[in-house]
Amino acid sequence: MTDHAPLPHSTHGWRIDPRHALIAGLLCWAGFAAMAVLMQSGRMGTFDAAGLKLWRDHANLGLPRGPGWLIEAVRDYTALGGLLLRHLFALAAVGALLFLRLRREAVLFAATVMSGWLVGSALKALFGRARPDIVPHLMAVDGASFPSGHSFNAAVVYVAMALAFAALSPLRRLRWTLIGCALALTFLVGLSRVWLGVHYPSDVVAGWLGGTGWAFLASAVLYRPAAMVAEAGT
Repeated sequence: MTDHAPLPHSTHGWRIDPRHALIAGLLCWAGFAAMAVLMQSGRMGTFDAAGLKLWRDHANLGLPRGPGWLIEAVRDYTALGGLLLRHLFALAAVGALLFLRLRREAVLFAATVMSGWLVGSALKALFGRARPDIVPHLMAVDGASFPSGHSFNAAVVYVAMALAFAALSPLRRLRWTLIGCALALTFLVGLSRVWLGVHYPSDVVAGWLGGTGWAFLASAVLYRPAAMVAEAGT
C-alpha cells in the first residue's frame, strides 16, 4: 500500500507576488476613479446609452434580440453575482480551504470578501446614482446603480477565490489561468446586468474594476494579518 501525498499546509502555499498584486490593485482602482469622474461629469452618457441599446429590438418594446429562453439563461447567470449564490460559494470555498489545511488562505479570503462587501456598499451609498430608465428592466432591482453591486462583489469573491486556490499549484501558468477564468466569469456577470437593462455599462465596468482591485489589494495588504490570525489559531 502506498502512502498518500500530504495535503498542502498554509505555510507552504504558493501565492501571487505581493508587489504584483499591489500594482494590479492600484491600477484597477485608478481605472475605477477615472470611471467615477467621467460618470459624475456626465461624459459617459453616450457610451451608457449605446451600451444599453445594443442587442435591443426597438420594434419589440426594447427587449433584447434572441430567443425567449435566453432571458432566463441570462437571469440564471447573473445570479452568480447575487447575494445568495456568491455567499454560498464563498462559504464552500472557506470550508474547502480549511479542509486542505490552507488556513492562511481561508482567513485571507474571508477577510477579503467581508471587507469588500463593506467597501462596495459604501461606494453605492456615496455615489447614489439612479438606475437606468432607457430600456425595460428584465428583473426586479433596488438600490443605487453605481457601481454595480453584482459586478463588484462577484469580482471580489471569485477573483479572491482564484487567488486563494492558486496557492495549491507551484505552476505560475496554472495560477494565472485560474485567475484569468475568474476575471472572465465576473466580467460576464457585469455584461449580464447591462443586457438585463438594470445597470449602465459604466456601472458594471466600475464595479468590475473596483471589485477586482479590492481582491488584489487585499491579497497584498491583508496577507500578513491573515497569516498572524491563522498562526494564532494553530
